Amino acid sequence: MKKAIHYLLKGLAILLPIVVTIAVVRWLLVTVEAWLRPIWVAIVGENFYFPGLAFLSFLGLALLIGFSSRWLILNRIWQLPGRLINKMPLLNSVYGTITDIFDMMSGKNFADESVVLVTLPGGELRLIGIVTKKSGDPTDRLSRCLDDDQVAVFLPMSYNVGGYMVMVPRSCIEPIDMSPSDALQLTISAGLGKKLAQAKEY
Repeated sequence: MKKAIHYLLKGLAILLPIVVTIAVVRWLLVTVEAWLRPIWVAIVGENFYFPGLAFLSFLGLALLIGFSSRWLILNRIWQLPGRLINKMPLLNSVYGTITDIFDMMSGKNFADESVVLVTLPGGELRLIGIVTKKSGDPTDRLSRCLDDDQVAVFLPMSYNVGGYMVMVPRSCIEPIDMSPSDALQLTISAGLGKKLAQAKEY
């Protein structure tokens, strides 16, 4: 009986990530198809429309927007809907959280030494964290709260979407060669992933 449960759990560990990934991709495909299909049918007609055209056009639109955002005027135009949402109560919190998560996962606005090992003062315990703010930026509220020798570090929690933002002396952190997305994946999975990080030498 114990072996059967062991094999069952092992099988679920293999299948569930695949099933969840497929479910998320399927949800994205169905959502995009539901939104853009009526537009394409109105343009080309029902006879010339084929499944997948809506999603291909969505990818093409994303590529076009990303490419055209290099120019300042167009970039401001693409940023306009986000600015309007940021002025709406409740929606601004949801939108801001989503954009912050995407920025963190993509490594946007992070320094080269953004992923660090944090040694807590007075102990030998070390945690993987992501540097989110440094001192010296007068336009940033959090940066103004930091002392000259301090940085703000986000400490993600395993098997959760939460974490802690701590302000620690620079002497307590050690940069490691890892991207923010890899660091989040490693900590959220409680270190069960296969990727290993190497400490940088200075």
